[in-house]
Amino acid sequence: MGEKEYLELSRVPGISKGRLGLAAWVDSPRVQRFIVVVILINAVILGLETSASAMARWGTALLVLDKLCLAVFLIEIVIKWIAYRGRFWRSGWNVFDFLVVAVAVVPGAGPWAVLRSLRVLRVLRLLTVVPSLRKVVAAFLHSIPGLGGVVMVMAIFFYTAGVLATRLFGEAYPDWFGSLGKSLYTLFQVMTLESWSMGIVRPVMESHPWAWAFFVPFIVIATFTILNLFIGIIVSTMQELSMIPETQPASPELAELLERMEADLKVLRSTVERLQGTVPRTDRKG
Repeated sequence: MGEKEYLELSRVPGISKGRLGLAAWVDSPRVQRFIVVVILINAVILGLETSASAMARWGTALLVLDKLCLAVFLIEIVIKWIAYRGRFWRSGWNVFDFLVVAVAVVPGAGPWAVLRSLRVLRVLRLLTVVPSLRKVVAAFLHSIPGLGGVVMVMAIFFYTAGVLATRLFGEAYPDWFGSLGKSLYTLFQVMTLESWSMGIVRPVMESHPWAWAFFVPFIVIATFTILNLFIGIIVSTMQELSMIPETQPASPELAELLERMEADLKVLRSTVERLQGTVPRTDRKG
């Protein structure tokens, strides 16, 4: 959650000071910095668990520390749920945190054993805790509608180029262009510029000297044009989000002040309505 969610919670009628205090505490910078440290420590532990020598030497200690990190994450999730109740699920960041932590609680045996490998996803919680990383993720999510059009253009272009490459080079190079699927994979490799010249294009040009007329325009369009559209849309979205003013930091004192102001306004409104009902109205003739 954040400042905006805390202010919305403080405006809920009849909200207890205990829940407000828990929300302010769990979202405070000090607690969030502690969570970041725990996430980083957990990331190092998960990395060491992939080393056979490290597990042979410190295996027991690493497993205990991993359980302690998981306990911290569970306590944080529970405190947030107690503070925000149903509002906890209105935040996509909270839902993501819950799913990432829930995966680690899955039993490590039986058909659920595969999900235990997804414990490393806990490292992704940095994306929800660090504000600067949250802005990057938010920019990417906001750019998805704009990226949809670019994806469609790329799909049409790739399909056309794949069919053409299969017909032109499939007979001579069946391993690369023998089917539409193989052609699409090879063209994807060419688009990433990974060994495209010496590994694919030059061997093809030995039997098809004119093949450069196909591959060079493909690289110009696919790599230098369409991929740059992806980058341009994401950067433009980040600039738009950076221009939106941030919410002022919330505090228990500010929330209490807002609550008192709303109560005073309600009393003033009811008083004015009573006075309007008791004072007789006089018609004025022009």
